[in-house]
Amino acid sequence: MRSFINAAVLTGCVLTSSLAIAQKPKKATPKTPALPEFQLKTEDPGVHVRFLAADEMLGRRTGEITNNVAARYIAEQYRRLGLKPAGTQADYLQAVALERVASDNKGLLVYGSDSLKVKQHFILLSGEKTTFAHTPVVFAAYGTEADYQGLDVKGKIVVAQFGTAEAKNPQEGFDLSEKKVKWAADKGAAALIEVLPPQLPWQIVVRYFAGDRVRVASEKSEKPAMPHLWIGGTASKGFNRDHVKEISGETPGQEKVPVRSFNVAAVLEGTDPALKNEYVVLSAHFDHVGTGKNGGGNFTAADSIFNGTRDNAFGTAAVLEAAKTLSLVKPKRSVLFLNFTGEEMGLLGSKYYAENPLVPMKSCIFNLNSDGAGYNDTTLVTVIGLERTGAKAEIEAAAKAFGLRVNEDPAPEQGLFDRSDNVSFAAKGVPAPTITPGFNKFDDKIYKYYHQVSDNPDTISYDYLLKFCQTYAYAARLIANLPARPQWSKGDKYEPAAQELYK
Repeated sequence: MRSFINAAVLTGCVLTSSLAIAQKPKKATPKTPALPEFQLKTEDPGVHVRFLAADEMLGRRTGEITNNVAARYIAEQYRRLGLKPAGTQADYLQAVALERVASDNKGLLVYGSDSLKVKQHFILLSGEKTTFAHTPVVFAAYGTEADYQGLDVKGKIVVAQFGTAEAKNPQEGFDLSEKKVKWAADKGAAALIEVLPPQLPWQIVVRYFAGDRVRVASEKSEKPAMPHLWIGGTASKGFNRDHVKEISGETPGQEKVPVRSFNVAAVLEGTDPALKNEYVVLSAHFDHVGTGKNGGGNFTAADSIFNGTRDNAFGTAAVLEAAKTLSLVKPKRSVLFLNFTGEEMGLLGSKYYAENPLVPMKSCIFNLNSDGAGYNDTTLVTVIGLERTGAKAEIEAAAKAFGLRVNEDPAPEQGLFDRSDNVSFAAKGVPAPTITPGFNKFDDKIYKYYHQVSDNPDTISYDYLLKFCQTYAYAARLIANLPARPQWSKGDKYEPAAQELYK
């Protein structure tokens, strides 16, 4: 039938339709914001991830050459952008004083008719080889500063429970150990023994803490360092004041070798004459756990490389892309970009930086750290400390701009706030959340890749990585342009440190 349609009718219809189209008002085309984070492309952060998490990088383990290669790669990205080294540094690399410590595993402790063997019952965390001959033992509850009230421990061995009565997870106990050593040493103790709770799997503790370890280098002293021991496993159950009155024997010795490692630091100066004296800190760690048995997980001869794509090439890419976009259109406040070594070995790089800052800590008004175990929800970004650190509105606005939502810590039992580099700033008083790829629980989707050899660069969504990086950069911009600095929530455990820092 179409071939017999009257030509005049057809022509009329076309003309009428054309007039209708011509008369129809045009809709205004929405304008994409001119800010450069809106112009990022998928391949931009992908370049960083594919390099840092490549097999050739062998897991970027702190103390190994590929960790330093990663640091140099990051430094050269900052140089290419024209950023300045932080503080009085001539280069972007901040040397971090670390040392590799290996125990000789020779030692035996005796109390009454019982004995403790190295690794089987106890391990040495720090200190010199020391001999005890019927040395008295003093029990000091949890070994906190308050627990020494009324106790004479000079020349005696202090025994304390691991952690504190209020500690909610093992990480709090690990974090407190160094302070306990100082408190015991200041009181003149001959040694500190911490008794680990039976529920802490002793073999895992031994694997992580009794072998070769990298730590912040100990200061040289004229007198030998006091031994710090952990007792665990079956020995912890009977090691109490009823059975232990004095100890004889010898602790293991340690060999220490300096380790060459670096943080990376760069500065972008802000545009506001007054606010540029304040800094927003953008941080992420770039190290991972290495290869083979060092990785701590399952591996095979075919694949023994723990690539660390999600943890934390992902977060490192976010910081690098933020550096690029913020340098194109500068915010009001200055920005300090920090990339840390040694996070996987106990937040070593950020702890070192916090004690040796390149920019005065009191000038740093906020730290937006990026780290994570992976993701199971690409509609989200997850922010650990969202409700505590005073920039919730800005982070939510940034996520919304790229079609994402924000959720607060979905696994508070994990103690995640105190398990990443942000806590090194929080402990000094700086509001410091961690933004992580979106997750709503720790499930098989997380554990499939978290610290596994399967965490290769080809297993992530680069479209989601792009949105994550855009959100991170835009949130940083919004925070850096705020008229007033963010504040800790009232009553937060880190609020007193902030009051001291910013007074």
